[in-house]
Amino acid sequence: MTTDVHVRDLRYFATVAEELHFTRAAERLYVSQPALSKQIRALERQLGVELFRREPRGVTLTDAGAALLPHARRVLADWSEGAAAVDALRAARHGTLVVGMSTSPGRGGLLPAIRSRFTAAHPEAVLRLRQVSWDDPTAGLADGSTDVAFVWLPLPDAGRYAWTVVAEEPRLIALPDTHPLAAHAELDFTDLADEPFLALPPDAGVLRDFWLALDERLALDGGAGRPPRIGAEIAGTEETYEALVAGLGICFVAEGNAPLITLGGVTTRPVRGLGPSRYALAWRREDAGRPLVRAYAQACRRVVA
Repeated sequence: MTTDVHVRDLRYFATVAEELHFTRAAERLYVSQPALSKQIRALERQLGVELFRREPRGVTLTDAGAALLPHARRVLADWSEGAAAVDALRAARHGTLVVGMSTSPGRGGLLPAIRSRFTAAHPEAVLRLRQVSWDDPTAGLADGSTDVAFVWLPLPDAGRYAWTVVAEEPRLIALPDTHPLAAHAELDFTDLADEPFLALPPDAGVLRDFWLALDERLALDGGAGRPPRIGAEIAGTEETYEALVAGLGICFVAEGNAPLITLGGVTTRPVRGLGPSRYALAWRREDAGRPLVRAYAQACRRVVA
């Protein structure tokens, strides 16, 4: 038996073994079904055994196929780890820094200004921006997919992170133009407590609680508290705007983000009795000594100052 087998052939074999169907496996691999069948036949000839029994409704593994599968998976896993190690080395050599965010920071050209200062000090570094869904309040820091991130405070598991505050802004209330409360120039928090609210996904944890103003709600009714009514969950700017226009609920928004959702049919009003929001650049504490992380944070502080 020859051992000169390509990683691609093992990947094809493992995928067919998982799907037990050539057409579905071909769709997963983004190849044509005839090309996949041909490649598997070539692998069987190379090994000198049949790996699959072809049947009208699909395929099943032969004894030889079942014996090969765990080893093929192990080789593929080792290859993936090796490729990831090479990618990491290449990224380190080229000085790549991944910057996470759930929405663009905006705020008077903050991002370009930081980039300008950072690249002036580190012209060899590569900056990559990564957009992250609102169900991850750390914008990729928690799972390691970003190196620094623009986030809203508070952060879950806050002890893992360090940050520098970029902006402290009032929380405004966003509501449809047709909402009765929109007729007021300014509102009290108590005016809003019984309204249905748009909420971040549950995975957002303490950040979801903050944008529902749970702390302020607990102080209502002499400390008895008043729980929020959830009209809908939102995980992005467009979803928020559409939910507001549809009348599914109202929501708090930082003053600097108000232009993102007041596109027509939606307005914002100041709210008395509500603490401000804090927008920050954050990073993992164990990465504080990394030169590019430290340099980006320093550039951010200088721009903000």
